[in-house]
This record gives sequence, C-alpha cells and structure tokens, in this order.
Amino acid sequence: MLSEGNQSIIPTFILLGFSEYPELQVPLFLTFLSTYTVTVVGNLGMIIIIRINPKLHTIMYFFLSHLSFVDFCYSTVVTPKLLENLIMEDRTISFSGCIMQFCLACIFGVTETFMLTAMAYDRFVAVCNPLLYTTTMSQKLCVLLVAGSYTWGVVCSLTLTYFLLTLSYCESSIINNFICDHSVIVSVSYSDPYISQMLCFIVAIFNEVSSLMIIFTSYVFIFITVMKMPSTSGRHKTFSTFASHLTSITIFHGTILFLYCIPNSETSWLIVKVASVFYTVVIPMLNPLIYSLRNKDVKDTFRKLVKTKLLFQSPRYY
Repeated sequence: MLSEGNQSIIPTFILLGFSEYPELQVPLFLTFLSTYTVTVVGNLGMIIIIRINPKLHTIMYFFLSHLSFVDFCYSTVVTPKLLENLIMEDRTISFSGCIMQFCLACIFGVTETFMLTAMAYDRFVAVCNPLLYTTTMSQKLCVLLVAGSYTWGVVCSLTLTYFLLTLSYCESSIINNFICDHSVIVSVSYSDPYISQMLCFIVAIFNEVSSLMIIFTSYVFIFITVMKMPSTSGRHKTFSTFASHLTSITIFHGTILFLYCIPNSETSWLIVKVASVFYTVVIPMLNPLIYSLRNKDVKDTFRKLVKTKLLFQSPRYY
C-alpha cells in the first residue's frame, strides 16, 4: 500500500495469464477445469480411502494423507483464479487478494517440500532398518515431522509476506503471470526490493538444498541396501515400496530446479508460465494418481467404494 498526501491508495494488479493467446482461452479453461476436477476428486478421495481402510492406517499413508491435503489446498489457492481469468474480461486482483494468494501458496509449497522429505526419511528407515522401524518412526515423531513441515511453511510464508508488505506499489500494475508469485510481485514494486529478494533467495536455497540433501542421502542408503539383497524378487518388492515416492520427488524437485535455471528475460516468460502451471496445477493432480495406480490396497478400496455406491444407486423393485 502507498499513500499520497492524506489519501491512502490501495494498489490493484492485473494478471495477464495467457491473455496473449485469445484463441486458446476456451481450450485452456477446459483443460485446467478437468485437471482441477481430477485434483480435487483424487486428493480428497485419497484422504477418504486412507481413513476408511484399516490396512492403510500406517505411517506411510499418514504422511500421504497430509500430502494429499496439501496438494488439494495448493491447487485450490491457484486454479480457481486461473480459471476465472480465462473466461472473464476483467483480470484484476486486489492487492490483499494477491498477497493472500502468495502467502497461502508459499505455505503449502514449502510444506509439500518437507512433507516429501519426511516421506523419504520414512522410506529410508523402512528399508534400511526394518526391525527398528516401528520404534524409530513412532507416532510422536511422525506428528512432529508433519507439524514441523506445516510450521516451517507458515514461518517462511509470513516472513516473506511481511517484507513484501514493506514495499511500495503503483495504484495499478500489470503482472505477466497467472499467479501472484514473489518474483512478479517484487517486479511491480517501485521501491528497492533488495532485502525482500535476498531473503527469498536465502529461504528458497535453504529449503531446496536441505530437503534434497536429506532425500539424496536417504535414497543412496536405500539403493545400497536394495542392491545387497540376494534375491531379485526381494529387490523388486522393496523397490515397489518407494518407487511412487521417488517418482513424486523427481517431478516436484525437477520442476523447481528447472524454474531456477530459466534465465530472467522477457523471452522466457512463456516458459515460466508453462513451468508454473505444471508446478501449481499439474503436480497436485499427479500425486494421487502416482500413489494409487501402483497400490493394490488403494485400488481395492476404490473398487469397493464404487461398487457400494452403485449398489445404493441401483433401482430396487419390491
């Protein structure tokens, strides 16, 4: 917010999104709407399936239920506004709305980073120390890991949001993206953003490096343990227990690292938008699909739910 004289001016932002491609507005709307529908159904469905199936009341699925919740929230923060901007002429977003979107997206983005890290540690203990698994991965530790992920997400978000609020903005600014990301908010500020940018850089590097170090170390020990197994069937069975998680972290961190490597130039904005779509819209849809397609218990529970629903909906004749 900025003030002129005795009057307070509340800035507004215009999210350009994909408006430079008017012929693609309807196809993109239908694509993102379908993606968001699958995301909502997939993630909420995963949470319900884990709750109702006693076989899934395990530590791994405890983490997975929270990952599904985070993915659902993350997508819900971003996608509805993206869909609105694709069909509405007015693409403005209020300053408070933009800051709130960034704040919430940052919370869930950071939380997912460390939720996946906690899941990597869980797989490490399960594969490398199976006899000590239940003792090491106690309920208290699991709750602390999940609570810590949420808490650190809130701390990072509130810190970065506070420094964004200290900047000054014009009454109306154009944001060349579909989401209120830190970099695009800073780009429309006319005050010196050095502290805010440096803080964001430090937080991002710390989060990415620390999480990747834990994940990499965990999987190095996992692969060493798996390769030492005498039987091929044992290696295959063990590999299947962490293949889904390895796929998720590869897609998630691969997209983040790709975004970090994109040069900051006008010609790279389209690449940034496409990568941001994948990061904020597509990945939350992929996670429940990745974990459900490879899991027999999840698929069996889903089939039972469908059969039960069809049974109740089928006409009864008396």
